[in-house]
Order: sequence, then structure tokens, then C-alpha cells
Amino acid sequence: MSERVLPEGWVETTLGQVVEYGKAEKATREQVDDDTWVLELEDIEKSSSRIIQRLNFSERQFKSTKNRFKKGDVLYGKLRPYLEKVVIADRDGVCTTEIVPLDARPHLDNRYLFYWLKSLDFLSYVNEVGYGVNMPRLGTKEGKGAPFVLAPKAEQKVIADKLDELLAQVNNLKARLDAIPAILKRFRKSVLAAAVSGGLTEGWRQTHKKKQWVFRPLGEHPVDVQIGPFGSLLHKSDYVHGGVPLVNPMHINDGAVTPSQSMTLTEGKAKELSRYSLRVGDVVLGRRGEMGRSAVIQGSQPLLCGTGSLFLRPDVSRISSCFLSLFLRSPKAVYALEAGSAGSTMVNLNQKVLKGVPYPDVELEEQEEIVHRVDQLFAFADQIEQQVANAQARVDKLTQSILAKAFRGELTAEWRAAHPELIGGEHSAAALLERIKAEKAKQKPTKTRRGGRKATVTP
Repeated sequence: MSERVLPEGWVETTLGQVVEYGKAEKATREQVDDDTWVLELEDIEKSSSRIIQRLNFSERQFKSTKNRFKKGDVLYGKLRPYLEKVVIADRDGVCTTEIVPLDARPHLDNRYLFYWLKSLDFLSYVNEVGYGVNMPRLGTKEGKGAPFVLAPKAEQKVIADKLDELLAQVNNLKARLDAIPAILKRFRKSVLAAAVSGGLTEGWRQTHKKKQWVFRPLGEHPVDVQIGPFGSLLHKSDYVHGGVPLVNPMHINDGAVTPSQSMTLTEGKAKELSRYSLRVGDVVLGRRGEMGRSAVIQGSQPLLCGTGSLFLRPDVSRISSCFLSLFLRSPKAVYALEAGSAGSTMVNLNQKVLKGVPYPDVELEEQEEIVHRVDQLFAFADQIEQQVANAQARVDKLTQSILAKAFRGELTAEWRAAHPELIGGEHSAAALLERIKAEKAKQKPTKTRRGGRKATVTP
């Protein structure tokens, strides 16, 4: 045991002393009804203790024996315990044997037990003693020996009530933060939509007395289009590590190119395919899979257009490469590209479809103004996104901070001061632990010695 300082009336013990860890009533398929809840580990969301899927026996029939549990039991996922798959059952059912049903009633509030199993003290222990490299699990012996901080019965309820309230607030805050990235994604799409429709610079055009937009097929604008090399031009033996990188759709994300050193060609092969070399200012576009993956080539690193991509080379005296890339990423362009692309399982873009997409005839000055404004708005969104990520990290730590305070007695210090009669003497955790031990001793069966004499098992 650790040398932690506990409040008056509390004791430090082991999980096996307060609950029957590892014991569970078994159930076969013949012993359950069609409407019996069948719980698997995959149905529990990691960390959040949220049931994400609920299936009955009629929907999930099983052959192997299951563990039976009752409403109110704490269900602890012992496989990969770092995932914190712990829930309190809201109805009776059966579960995989990788889930251990625990019921500490009537001596413990099961919510108190539930929160302890999610505390850092407990998680640190099980992560140290769990066995198995790829799929670690908490064994029965180790589970029984796990540390447990026992508070007086009355105080357990107060602690559980406070944790219910505080962690509900934390979860609500977390849900609000988790929703923000989706909002920012919609914001970026709306910015792109406004940028390529003329809405973003409508006031600017009026002030500068610029003409209204006219849309013509992209093929009528001064832009050359080149599809990447056919697969027959490349063979498995041509690929090396650390050569000239290829740019395929997987390497184009959020308007930037991130080449992989594992998908490169030798310099000799790259020279053979010089027709597909990318220059600064080229706009590379993924033509397979998700439409709209586009980026402007920047920097001096040699790059080749891959077989799954194509590139556009605009006349930069009339068309801004950055504006062209923004257009290709916009909802308007994505819709047009998806509508015209072929392929039932994976869309595949060709030059005819691309050149037929309506593209705005906009003066270069306005294109550059649009790019500037989009960059500012996206930078603002990026800043918010980073702030949200920082806040999410703090909220994740907040849960464990609250649990730590709870099991140090800090959340109930005022309650203890107001109710000294409920934490000492026969109401203390020490007295409670003795009652639990005495009751468990009574429930142990007697062993029969040879000769027919019975010997009482000593607790």
C-alpha cells in the first residue's frame, strides 16, 4: 500500500476485500430470452463510459458462455484496461467474459466503486500489472489485489453525488468543445463557397469598380492540364526510399503537399518521367477518390505527379495559382467534379470533366484579394482550432483532477466537518470493512475432511 494521507474514518484496502472480483454467474444461450441485452466490449466507448450500441440476443446470438449481470452492477472491461471501458448497467443482461460484473452493494455505493475504477490510482496499477503484450488484461489475482480507498458508507454517497454533478458538467463542456471542429469545418467550406462565387469580395468590387463575374468552362482559360503517368510507366522495382517523391491524393491534405519518403523514384526514373515534374506554382489535384484535394507546389524540392493525380499549370499573369487551388477545393468545384467523374467504387477524374467545370473570369487583382482574405479567415479558424485542442487537453486532465480530489476527501471536507457522527466509530470505513469481511466469511462453504468431519474455513 502507498503512504497516502487519508481523511479521518477512511481506510486503504484492496479491491478483493470489498467486492467479489472475478466471480460471475454464467449464462448459456439456452438460458436467455430474445430480448436479453448482450453486451460486448465494442459497445462501450473508451473513456466516456457511454454505451454506443445496444443489441439483444435476437440481434446478437452467441455460442460461448457469457457472464450474467444485474441492473446497477458495475461492468468492468478487463481487456486493454487503459481504454477505461467501465459502465453501470441500466438493465439486466449478459456480457462477454472479458467484462467483469461487480456488485459491492449493500456495503458500498456502486457509483463510488465505478468512479474508483476510472481513477488514475487504479488505472496506473492495472497498466503496470496487466499481462499480455498486444492485448493486455487484468487477471483475477491482480484484480483482487488492486488498491482501493474505502470511505464511510454515508460519505460514499456524498462523494458519488458530487462526482455525478461535477463530471456531468465536465462532459457537457467536453461535448461543446468536441462540436467546434465540425463547426470550423463548415465555416471553412462557407468561406470557400463565398470566395469562388464572388460573395467574399462583392463590396470590394463595388469600391474598386470592378466588373461582375462571368463563368466559362475551365478549358477556355489559360491553364494547361496534365494527368499523371499511367501505371504502365511505373513498376514496383522503380520505387525506392529517399528518392524523388511522387504526389498522389494521399499526399494532398488541407491545401498542402506532404510527400512520403517511402513512395519515391530514382533520379534516373524521374528524368525519364520529366514530363510529369512539378514546378513551383503548379496546382496538383487528386483525381481518384475524394475530390477537391488540391495544393499549390511551393519550395524547391523535386516532385513528380503520381498516377492518381493531375496538375494544372496556369498562366500566372492572368490566373493566380492560389486562387485556382482554392476554387478546386470549394464545394462548388467538388460537386461538379464528383458529378462528372466516372467509377462506381472510386471516382476517377479525367481532363474532359475538369475542363468542363465552370470557372470565373476574374481580374488578377481581385483573385489576389480573395486569396488574402481567405488566408486571414483560415488563420483565424486555425487559431480557434488550436485553442480548442488546448482546452480539450485541459478538460481531459480535469476529470482525473476531480477524481483525485474526491478520493483524497477534498470534495467532502465540509460535509465531514458537519457530520462527525457519520464517519467515526461504527460508521467508520474500518468498521465497515470488518463487517464486509465477516459477511464474506459466513458465505464461504465449509470443507469436508477425510473421514466425514467438517472443518470451518477461517477467513
